[in-house]
Amino acid sequence: MPEYTLSDEAETVIKTARSYGKDLTERTLATFVVAASGVGVAAGPADMFHATFWQTMGAAGIAAAGSLLKGMLARAFGTKNSASLAKGV
Repeated sequence: MPEYTLSDEAETVIKTARSYGKDLTERTLATFVVAASGVGVAAGPADMFHATFWQTMGAAGIAAAGSLLKGMLARAFGTKNSASLAKGV
């Protein structure tokens, strides 16, 4: 079975894509957790909202999807190896 080796440029592209994917995944999951916690706290002890469990999870999912979309737009219009719109990240 032949072995294939990647050029230095190809290896850099793979590392960059892997770094971007990890960054985007972390941001999306963090947004979901924070949104779920925020809505859960607001609906619970503060009794500001009357959200069901599924409404809370839906709100968190919408926030996570928005974070995912933002990260993808950042890739298209910002630094290629970051999910942030901030320059230099």
